[in-house]
Amino acid sequence: MSKIVISHEHPDWFKPLFAELEKRGIPYETVNPTQHNYAIEESAPDIALFFNRMSPSAYLRGGVQGTFYTLNYLKHLEEHGIRVINGYKAFVYETSKALQLQLLQKLGIKFPKSRVINHPSQIEAATEGLRFPIVVKANIGGSGAGIEKFDSIEEVREAVKNEQIDLGIDHTALVQEFIPARGGYITRVETLGGKYLYAIRVYTSGESFNLCPADICQTTTGQDLVRNACAVDAPKNGLKVESYTPPPNIIKSIETIMEQSGIDVGGIEYIIDDRDGEVLYYDVNALSNFVADAVNVIGFNPHERLVDFLEKEAVQEIENIAVV
Repeated sequence: MSKIVISHEHPDWFKPLFAELEKRGIPYETVNPTQHNYAIEESAPDIALFFNRMSPSAYLRGGVQGTFYTLNYLKHLEEHGIRVINGYKAFVYETSKALQLQLLQKLGIKFPKSRVINHPSQIEAATEGLRFPIVVKANIGGSGAGIEKFDSIEEVREAVKNEQIDLGIDHTALVQEFIPARGGYITRVETLGGKYLYAIRVYTSGESFNLCPADICQTTTGQDLVRNACAVDAPKNGLKVESYTPPPNIIKSIETIMEQSGIDVGGIEYIIDDRDGEVLYYDVNALSNFVADAVNVIGFNPHERLVDFLEKEAVQEIENIAVV
């Protein structure tokens, strides 16, 4: 089999994926998108399948250069006919919360009321028509990075005056209503091949925005989870999780979002607004880390399903190449 190439920059997140590939004897290579190069005139590389696992939060780990580079490289691979999992279109959406909400608007799917800004001076004007508290979200974030909550316009003015607001690496951000979560939880739905895989409810205090599923430490019954996909020194964040199956209409909406965004493997988070009971979708993720200790939480190992999918896609591409 021609090789599967997995592009990633995090040292720990994808160890379970690599372990499953190795257990099955499936050949693969890894590349680091934050330290990489390619030639424009090169012929098509010998790759059966390219799996893009570049994280928007890489800038927190000295990898800011990998984000925009990856957009160029994915387009390069696709121009050569390489099958890319979470390719250029998916990564465009992954790296723009503004475009994510624009897609939801187009699809008629509800989301928190939001404004898009490109300078801190615009935040106050952008709050017009929004209910406080609000959050300012960097357009390119990841793992909860670049999100600040403000309870009043006075807090906003003070932060702007003191130059305390960082709009992120593309100097673009959302100003968005902060949604009080009914039941104290958000729901994260994971998809594979654009289809529903599983869902979890994540219980949070409402003050934490890092809802990385692999960082969650306990079930709702207090059972400690084995966090086998994140760094061993990742701090316990107090988040608790339970398995959950959303109603069919929500699953349909999520699969529609994934289809329209071109995301092969990813997760979507939604929340029930405690003020009026509306279901609001607020985050579309092409980089999805499966929940820690998945077998104990959801009853199966999603990495096995993921490798099934990758193997099937790679074999299909090899057969297509052979026919050509």
